[in-house]
Amino acid sequence: MNKQHLDNTPPKGLRVSLFVTCLADLFRPSVAFASIKLLEQAGCEVTVPLQQTCCGQPTYNTGDYESTIPLARQVIETLEPADYVVAPSGSCAGMICHHYPRLLEGEWRDRALQLAAKTFELTTFLSDIAHIKLNGRVPVKLPTVTYHDSCAGLRELGIKDQPRKLLKELCDTQVTELQQTEVCCGFGGTFCVKMPEISGKMVSDKLNNALATNAKILAGGDLGCLLNIAGRATRQGENIEVRHVAELLCGDLDGPAIGEGK
Repeated sequence: MNKQHLDNTPPKGLRVSLFVTCLADLFRPSVAFASIKLLEQAGCEVTVPLQQTCCGQPTYNTGDYESTIPLARQVIETLEPADYVVAPSGSCAGMICHHYPRLLEGEWRDRALQLAAKTFELTTFLSDIAHIKLNGRVPVKLPTVTYHDSCAGLRELGIKDQPRKLLKELCDTQVTELQQTEVCCGFGGTFCVKMPEISGKMVSDKLNNALATNAKILAGGDLGCLLNIAGRATRQGENIEVRHVAELLCGDLDGPAIGEGK
């Protein structure tokens, strides 16, 4: 959570730009649609700027700062007209909030800081800024849920209580905690490519801890982690649904879980 700029003022009627993220756009569009539904339920006017591109995290993490800078500038130019920017991803929100100001200099750094001050991960925004309520909507009934805390969301943005609070308030669901929930799933962006054996062991441990809870659904807020865990579950033939928390909060359970179906 970006504690330095929380004002706890409900943004009713304010313009919120959704930063869709590459993984949602390419692999799980339902996460973006669920995010829009939740933001509109919270009283926001939502736009999805068509000019948005990758936040530049892959090149940044490999040390290719020269290629990352134009991507960062493109994102800043595209998103800065909004009152708030919301991303259904702790890692992308963390890139904008923390790494853009470190990457850029001069005027662009000032603009990056201004964008960072109004950029939030989805569950943080819904819980701590928008204060989303059911507003007469019947709570979504979910089977048992366990939750994986992604490294970027937890460590860069302080996202821990927000998704659990929302699952309780909007779905009347208490998370069944898995052991070592705060331990990395082994994805880590390029880490899984550079260290495949270590990464494989880490995701197996994460999956086994999730299965030990007997929960029907493993939820999380970062698609990179969820794709990694779902892939391991599919390869091992394990029966657990992997879903983004936004899908659960808006009751979008009709489609296949991550890694299932077409």
